[in-house]
Amino acid sequence: MRIAQPKPFFFEAGKRAVLLLHGFTGNSSDVRMLGRFLEKNGYTSLAPHYKGHGVPPEELIQTGPKDWWKDVMRGYDQLKAAGYEEIAVAGLSLGGVFSLKLGYTLPVKGIVTMCAPMSMKTTELMYEGVIKYARDYKRYEGKDQSLIEEEVEALQRKSMDSLPELRNLVYDVRDHVDHVYAPLFVVQGRQDTVIEVNSANFIHDEAESFEKRIKWYEKSGHVITLDKEKEQLHEDILEFLQTLEWQE
Repeated sequence: MRIAQPKPFFFEAGKRAVLLLHGFTGNSSDVRMLGRFLEKNGYTSLAPHYKGHGVPPEELIQTGPKDWWKDVMRGYDQLKAAGYEEIAVAGLSLGGVFSLKLGYTLPVKGIVTMCAPMSMKTTELMYEGVIKYARDYKRYEGKDQSLIEEEVEALQRKSMDSLPELRNLVYDVRDHVDHVYAPLFVVQGRQDTVIEVNSANFIHDEAESFEKRIKWYEKSGHVITLDKEKEQLHEDILEFLQTLEWQE
């Protein structure tokens, strides 16, 4: 049975807006529960999809960080065009990297990074993540197991040319974390095995933000927005947002 794919969302509530950014090989479902929680508490949220995400993996491998950054910027511009003058940003994993980049590129009220990497594995290991995504996606589509294996094998013979660019993006943002001045909340799952967890300390220590905090979630892994402590995470993000100096 084919299941409907997640779509980008725009939940309009109050005048305070939060741009929500998903991770590499993720999609808006990574941050949908957070978006609904914020909506109930009077915050507007918008979650774009990066090009090649939420679609078949054969399309993903044709895209790269330049495409995805354009989609982040489009999301910000969409909020501006809809009349939202004050925008905070929260991102998971690669979305957290983009949140930092946005924070030193355009005006933002505050930044939340969740399990954001400041170093990257080899491109071979990164491509293994793409293959896992491919297998999960095809299973999600309801394809027969033998067809899944055939299509995944075909992908394994290919490569994703933009993976070195993705590594470069992460290290470039790492080099510019000290350009971040907006209030910052760094979130990290202690059980995260996907990234180097010390990235959280690096972000917190290097950012020039006058107001910054870090919190470790002892029972949570990499996709912290969907993990055991998500309700506490929601409350903590709301508390952080409420400390920001919104005009309205």
